[in-house]
Amino acid sequence: MRLRGTMRVNEAGRLEIGGCDTVELAERFGTPLYILDEAAFTARVAELAAAFQAAYPGEVALVYAGKAFLTVGFARLLASLGLWLDVASGGELYTAKAAGFPPERLLVHGNNKSDEELRMSLEGGAGRLVVDNLPELRRLIRLAQGKAVQTRLLLRIRPGIPVHTHNHMQTGQEDSKFGLGPDEITQAVSLLRDAPHLRLVGLHAHLGSQLHDPEPYRRLAEGMVAWLERVGELYGQPLTELDVGGGWAVAYREGDREPPIGLWAEAVGTGVQEAAAAREMPLPRLLVEPGRIAIAPAGTTLYRVGAVKTIPGVRRYVVTDGGLYENVRAALYGANYEAAAANKMTAPPDRSLPTRVVGKNCESGDVIADNVALPPLEPGDLVAVPVTGAYHYSMASNYNRLPRPAVVVVHEGEAELLVERESYADLIRHDRIPARWVQAGALPESVSRRP
Repeated sequence: MRLRGTMRVNEAGRLEIGGCDTVELAERFGTPLYILDEAAFTARVAELAAAFQAAYPGEVALVYAGKAFLTVGFARLLASLGLWLDVASGGELYTAKAAGFPPERLLVHGNNKSDEELRMSLEGGAGRLVVDNLPELRRLIRLAQGKAVQTRLLLRIRPGIPVHTHNHMQTGQEDSKFGLGPDEITQAVSLLRDAPHLRLVGLHAHLGSQLHDPEPYRRLAEGMVAWLERVGELYGQPLTELDVGGGWAVAYREGDREPPIGLWAEAVGTGVQEAAAAREMPLPRLLVEPGRIAIAPAGTTLYRVGAVKTIPGVRRYVVTDGGLYENVRAALYGANYEAAAANKMTAPPDRSLPTRVVGKNCESGDVIADNVALPPLEPGDLVAVPVTGAYHYSMASNYNRLPRPAVVVVHEGEAELLVERESYADLIRHDRIPARWVQAGALPESVSRRP
């Protein structure tokens, strides 16, 4: 396993992250355990900021995509770093508000925002709201009528640019649930011209996720500047902001392609500059939405081994206390990961059989990491899986009625909780028993007499 961020193998032969021994973290906080390397995250944010500032002479806003990972405490860190925050639901918006995140740096997404979510955005003074469709815009105009609205609008455009990635990660193609087509954009602008209480300031588009090729970003940037000019003319005043989304690829395993962030920044920055110069337009404020690329490498998940099963001549299964309930990406996308024995980092790997790390959920697809090189393991050993900062905690569930893991942040030898581990009591906190079942008392006779 490649060491990332502040990872190192300490004198005891154990994996250390942020100056914290992972064996001690497991003993203190339990497993499975999500570990966030604060220094790795802040370094990646600095790298992103430097890349886009070097590639684009205009104003750049880094808008962290909260859907990748978000907690109240983490939102505080985002705010302190000067980032904007993209939220895609009322729950994410509520989290940001609870953290005291500056509302003027909030950008609200979603392809089916409820009236409640729209009200939360307007009344909370969210800086930007991205309009996805015409019915949403009509409801927004009605809800904002007669109010002093601080929220500015961006229209989400469906750019019709195909990209090479998993089908579930494509969002910018013509056949997509997201965004407005050309005719719908014209209608949206017409509606907004008659809604002086709302102000359109820019456009948004997003191609997809796990993209390695910078060329689609260049095409997107050029096309979006053309739309910026066209929509501004229809609207009657220039649009000043352009949000090109995120989606640049992250390497999950050694050997995976990991193109430099600078390629992404250069493609976007050059595309916008050249297209704006050709139209003699001032450079718009450029918004980019790093999520996975910012947080994924900073996360590691720690598991306790419960059993090792060997099928002679076939495979070795390392069974852990995790599973698809805390990492659904393998089942959802076919994602694959590296793994290491956190308490045996210097032990040589056993390559006599293919090794598959699996979880405890009742599914054959409950695979955490496949074809990994691990030393001989036994119950009680620890397995660490890196690059789990994005879409792990945020997509975790209670499948099989399993409590979701804790999240801990490590930095310079200190470890602090971001999220407490759920308890069994938490699992049933919202359960209710219908009155007629309470009154029914004993089981039906047909059930109670079963052998």
